[in-house]
This record gives sequence, C-alpha cells and structure tokens, in this order.
Amino acid sequence: MFHSIKKDSIFIADSHFNEKNQELLILLEKIANKQLNPSQLFLMGDIIDFISGESKYFIKTNKKVVDLINQISNSIEVFYLEGNHDYNLQSIFPNVKVFKRENQPVNFSFEDKTIAMSHGDIFTPWHYNLYCSIIRNKPLLVFLNLIDFANAISKKIESSLLKKNICGVIDDFDSFAKKRLSNYDTDLVVEGHFHQGKTFKSEKQTYINIPSLCCSKQYVLFDGEFAGVNI
Repeated sequence: MFHSIKKDSIFIADSHFNEKNQELLILLEKIANKQLNPSQLFLMGDIIDFISGESKYFIKTNKKVVDLINQISNSIEVFYLEGNHDYNLQSIFPNVKVFKRENQPVNFSFEDKTIAMSHGDIFTPWHYNLYCSIIRNKPLLVFLNLIDFANAISKKIESSLLKKNICGVIDDFDSFAKKRLSNYDTDLVVEGHFHQGKTFKSEKQTYINIPSLCCSKQYVLFDGEFAGVNI
C-alpha cells in the first residue's frame, strides 16, 4: 500500500523535546496558529525525548506538545513514525496515523516516484532488535509505571536524557547513505534518527536524512523537493 505525499508537507525529525530543547513547541504553535499552513505533517520519530503510551509521567510533562499534535491532527493529515524514544503512541494520538517500528518502512508516492520512510533505526543487528522489543513491551512498561513511586524511575530517565549530547557528524556520509539505500528498492528513501540533514544521490536512488530539529534548528518543507527551512 502506498500513501500519498502532498506538496507543502512539513517534516520534523529528532526534536527530542524536553525542558532544554523547545524548538518543537515553537514550530507546532506556528502550525496550530496557522502561521504555517502545511498540507500534511510528518513526525519522523524521536519527537519527544521520551514518551510511551504507558508512561503517565511523560504524558503529563509533555501535555502541551501532545495537545498541539492532537489539535493539528483534527485539521490536517498527520503521520507519526515512531522512533527509539517515542513508541506505543496510538492511544495518545487517536487521529494520527501512527506507524510502529515493526511496520516501517512505510511506502509513499509522489507523482511517478516511490518513497520509503522510516525513523531510521531499522535494518539493524539482532541484539538491537531484541533491545527494541524489550523496551516497547507493553506489560513491562505497565509494570514499571506501577512501581514508579514518586516518579523516581521517570525522573531518572529524564535526568539521564538531559545530559546526553545527541548532535554529531557522520564523517563519510556518502558511504553511510549507500549502505542505507541497499536496504530499499524505492526511488527515494527518507529517514531521521541520524541527525545529519544531508542528501545523497546514486544513479537510481536518493537518500534524504531529515535534519534533527534540536541540533540543526531546521525542519523540512516538501514542495516536490525536500528542502531544509530554518525555524
């Protein structure tokens, strides 16, 4: 099944929203207030620094962002490709088209082009896949939420994430992009996760890495081509 991409769509990746990284809130407010009028909104994963459908503390602390996404989804089509920091989200975003990691890549089309999209943490070694299945396990997350007395576990996670430096450069991006493209057979591949904000073109395919909103202060506007826009 191929979904359609429309011109004037906005792509946001890896904003890692928290008390330190506030760029996402600024951008969502512009969309909600009609200062920006995208035809569609693509959230490419790791939008919030941590949230899951079971994490009551993080749902509460990110309520403003959650409410804005839900508000926007009432007027335009919103796609959310879950990342490694945000998962089990459908219950939080009832009108958003949410795609779990195991359902990525997601196929889209624009005119005569086929486009595969994912957060980016797929086609990975077995031990990472095992880790992903554990951290997304609903019974485990429900249990951890039950024993999260005084939000001690959640605050420990929050504190740890705030200390992380998530912005960096992949030295040989072209080789990296070629390897990523080898997993796909579509004309274009669009991913987040890697925080590079770069494009690579081979003879038959194009790889687009959406910039990290918190690192590059950019989102992407699609108008037939993918172009970075400063927030």
